[in-house]
Amino acid sequence: MDTSHRMGPSALQEGMEVGPWRVMSLCGRGSYGAVYRVEKRQEPQGGAFALKVALHAWDPRFEREAELLSRVKHESVPRLEDWGEWKVRGGGVYPYVVMEWVEGEGLYEWAAQRRVSSQEVARVLGQVARALEATHAVGGVHRDVKGDNVRVRSGDGRAVLMDFGSGNYQGARPLTHQPPPPGTYEYQSPESLRFQWEGVGQRVGRYEAVPADDVYALGVTAYRVVTGRYPPEVKVEKTQEGYRVLGREWVGPEQWVELSPELGKLIQQMLSEEPSARGSAAEVAQALERMAECQELAAEQCGGASVERAVEVRSVQVAEWQSARKRVPWVAACLGGVALAVSVEWARGDRLEGEAETGSVQAKADEERDAGTVGLADAVLEAPSIGAAPGEAKQKVSLDMPKQPFPGQRRPPCEKPLATVNGGCWVRAGDVTPPCGVNYYEWRKGCYVPMFSPPRPQTSSPP
Repeated sequence: MDTSHRMGPSALQEGMEVGPWRVMSLCGRGSYGAVYRVEKRQEPQGGAFALKVALHAWDPRFEREAELLSRVKHESVPRLEDWGEWKVRGGGVYPYVVMEWVEGEGLYEWAAQRRVSSQEVARVLGQVARALEATHAVGGVHRDVKGDNVRVRSGDGRAVLMDFGSGNYQGARPLTHQPPPPGTYEYQSPESLRFQWEGVGQRVGRYEAVPADDVYALGVTAYRVVTGRYPPEVKVEKTQEGYRVLGREWVGPEQWVELSPELGKLIQQMLSEEPSARGSAAEVAQALERMAECQELAAEQCGGASVERAVEVRSVQVAEWQSARKRVPWVAACLGGVALAVSVEWARGDRLEGEAETGSVQAKADEERDAGTVGLADAVLEAPSIGAAPGEAKQKVSLDMPKQPFPGQRRPPCEKPLATVNGGCWVRAGDVTPPCGVNYYEWRKGCYVPMFSPPRPQTSSPP
């Protein structure tokens, strides 16, 4: 049954079909795609699958995601079932991918709602590290590793690394040519931040993520899982020439919670400022698996301790997270457990001052800092709107200028050459003209990206 002439990809209804797949229900909708729970038309007894369909005609990111998923074969990576193009009558061609359905909860929610031990944390993180090992083995990088893109399956408790929409692999044609890179600011490595900040105001090439960037992001994820907060941020110093990225004042996770010393040391290793010191994903996975096995056999001799004090912090965060979903429209969880790449916007919130923040205040700050990133797990609209009729579908791929600033975006007065638009400061991409592409916002026949304030730059003079 061809119903494509009646509905666009953003508002498929139950019973409608995309290729051989029949829609059962909508999971969520973002800026670049929509996710549906589907079944195979000729094999409904085969169970549910996740259909991710592009909202923009001919979006090239879906082909790259499908190619990367087709190369990675691992039980902690969603299995690719199908991919193709959905031809909408009068409205273009919309790529789609179909993956196995992963029923479960996000990693941060999983940790917050139970008294997790160091053994459990090591087991789950070890599975994520193995998923990264399999990705790196085929020349790929995930580029958006974080707890919101990891789901702990409800059936067997296995961690599954989701959302390969920001991923890349060797030989893939580039989709962006300028900073910022895909991903979430708080999880980006010091070398990535250095590339971005020291290139502010200059025409620089694109940052090429490598496996060490994924390992660093896993370290940030691990730190937040056990403590309920981010690790100390890398500091940025403003100089007469621009910005310079400094180091961080390290505060180990053991300062906040009780956990095994081995796990604390490994987290610090993954967050090393020297990429080669972090270890490969395979080496990190081996270390985590040894910890889990050792603590299971003899927890007392191995020093394994429950991460108990972290639970009180995280339980407050869950309440704040649920409240934030109502306040921020793009910060919501996909109830069915499917992740989707919806943006490659450089969006982050300001760090709240002071190290003695309460768990509630810290949770609110952390939630704002994750807003506007690429994963559907934290970027799905609760109430998706009906899309335009297929005949009205736009052929270009551009983003509409938002009506209000992003969390953390610089506010007026906006010094030159920044532009003031809808209460925020924006940078015009001088060599990009409409249609702008999937990484830029179109305004008055120009292409723009949001400008964000540096994270608490140092005020001392440079040496």
